[in-house]
Amino acid sequence: MLNARAALCTFSVLSLTVVADLKTRNCSDVREAYIAAGFSVVNIPFQEISGEHLRICSQEKTCCNTEMEDNFSQRSKREFEKLIDDTSEELRDTFVSRHKRFDEFFLELLENTERSLNEMFVKTYGKPYMQNAEVFQSLFTELKRYYTGGNVNLEEMLNDFWTRLLERMFQLLNSQYIITEEYLECISKYMDQLKPFGDVPRKLKSQVTRAFIAARTFVQGLMVGREVANRVSKVSMSPSCIRAVTKMLYCSYCQGLPELKPCKNYCLNVMKGCLANQADLDPEWNQYIDAMLLVTERLEGPFNIEAVMEPIDVKISEAIMNMQDNTMQISHQVFQGCGQPKPSGMSRAARGVSDTFNARFRPYNPEEPPTTAARTSLDRLRIVWRTMQHSVIDIKDKLKQFKKFWLLLPEGVCQGEHVANEISEEDCWNGQTKGRYIPEVSKDGLTNQMNNPEVGVDITRPDTFVRQQIMALRVMTNKLKGAYNGNDIYFEDSSDEGSGSGSGSGSCTDACVTAEMDFSTTVVPVLEADRSDEHSSASILHPFTALLATLILSVLALHNHWR
Repeated sequence: MLNARAALCTFSVLSLTVVADLKTRNCSDVREAYIAAGFSVVNIPFQEISGEHLRICSQEKTCCNTEMEDNFSQRSKREFEKLIDDTSEELRDTFVSRHKRFDEFFLELLENTERSLNEMFVKTYGKPYMQNAEVFQSLFTELKRYYTGGNVNLEEMLNDFWTRLLERMFQLLNSQYIITEEYLECISKYMDQLKPFGDVPRKLKSQVTRAFIAARTFVQGLMVGREVANRVSKVSMSPSCIRAVTKMLYCSYCQGLPELKPCKNYCLNVMKGCLANQADLDPEWNQYIDAMLLVTERLEGPFNIEAVMEPIDVKISEAIMNMQDNTMQISHQVFQGCGQPKPSGMSRAARGVSDTFNARFRPYNPEEPPTTAARTSLDRLRIVWRTMQHSVIDIKDKLKQFKKFWLLLPEGVCQGEHVANEISEEDCWNGQTKGRYIPEVSKDGLTNQMNNPEVGVDITRPDTFVRQQIMALRVMTNKLKGAYNGNDIYFEDSSDEGSGSGSGSGSCTDACVTAEMDFSTTVVPVLEADRSDEHSSASILHPFTALLATLILSVLALHNHWR
C-alpha cells in the first residue's frame, strides 16, 4: 500500500513538472513568435503569469503582459485596415483605371473627330470654310465643355451652332448686300420656319444629345463609384471593433497558441460586426451597378458615340448643300420677313469675297471605301472608336463582378491567406482556446448586429460617413436612369469658380441639396475632382443633407428592427 501511494505521489509530481515544463515551453513559443512578428523583447514573460492586468485577452493564466496586449491592439488596427485595403484593392483600382481610360479615349475621340472634319472641310470647301472655321471649332469646344462638366445646354448649344452657320452662309450667298448685325438677328428668328438645313439639325440634335448625355453621365458614374469605393474602404474602427480584432488575431498568443488561425465563423462574426455599415451600402451599390450597366447599353446602342461622330462631317455638309440648293427660296423668305437689305454697291470680286461653299461631299455610304484623302483620318478615328468600344465592354464585365461587393466583404477578408483557418473547424482559435467555434454567424447589416457575440455594435448610431456615400449612390443612380431614358443632367460649371475641373466635375450648391433628397429629379450632385487627383477628398454631399439622411436612416433602421 505504501509503495502504491509513493508511486502515485511520484506520478503526481512528475505530472506537475511536465505541465510546468509545458507552460514554460508554451511561453517560450510565444516569445519566439512575438519576436518573429517584429515586436520588442522587453519584459516578455518567460512563464505564465496572472492575467488580471489584461483588458482584452483572457485574465486567466497568460503569457502576455500589458505592454504586449497594447502592442497587439495597435498592430491589429493596422492589420485590419490593411486587410480591408487589400480586399478592396481590385475594386478601387478598377474604377480609377477605367474612369481614366474612358475619359482619355472620349476626349481623344472628340479631338480626332474635329481634326478629321477640319481636314476634310479644308480640302472640300477651301477658303470659305477656313474663313468661318471658328463656327465649327466652337461646336467642338462646347461639346468638350459639356462632356467635362461645363454648364452647357446641349440643345441650346446646337441650335446656336446652326443659327451661326445660317448667318455666315446667308452672308456668303448674299454678299452683294450689306448684312448688319440687326439683320442677322432678324434672320435667326425665322430659323424654325425657314428650315434652311432641312431635317439634318433635328436628326443630329437627337443623336448627339443622346450619345453625349450617356457618355457624360457614364463617366460621372465612374467617378462617383471611384470616390465611394475609395472612401468606404477607409473603415473607421470603433473601440469594440479594435478589441474584437485584437482578440481574434493575437489573444491566441497569450494562451500559448500563437500558431493558430481564427476559426472561419469566428472571423465572419468579427468582420460582420466591424463592417456592418459597409453591408448597409450594398443595396444602393447594386442598384448603382445596374444603372451603370443600363447606360453601357446606350453607349453600345444605335445612338452610340461612333454612330454619331463618324458621319458628323458628312451630315453637316449635307445641311450646307441643302441651303445652297434652296438659296433663292430662303433668301426670298428672309427678304419678305426682314426687309430688303441695302445693296453693297460692290461686286463680289471687289469685296474680296471668295466663292461660297460650292464643293459637295458625295452621299455618305458606310459600305463604300473612303477616298485616299479621307482614309487616313477615318482610320485614325476608327482605331480610337474600336479601342473605346473595347473599353466599355471591359468596364461592363468588371461592373458585373463587383455586384454585392460590400455584402461579401467580410467573406473576402476571412478568406485571406493569413486570416482564418478554412480547412479545419476544430484546429483553429475560437477566441478562448483551440477548438470548434459554437456561436452562429450573424446576419449582415447594422440592425442584425444587436446579438453579435464578438463585437458590441450600437445599432442606433449608423456611420454618418457611410450614409453620405449611400445618398451619393442614390443620387447618381437616379441620374444614370435618367440618362438611359435620354434625360439631360445639369452641372454647375466649376470653371466659373476657378476650382479646376476634371470630367463631370464641379460643385454642388445649396440648390441641388433639395434635389438630392428628391430622387425623381435629374439634377446631379457634382463632385469636385481633378483628373490629376484620382483620390480627391472633397465631400460628396452637403453636410446638412448627410446629417438629415443619417437621422432618416437611423429611424428606419430602428423601425425595421423592432417591427
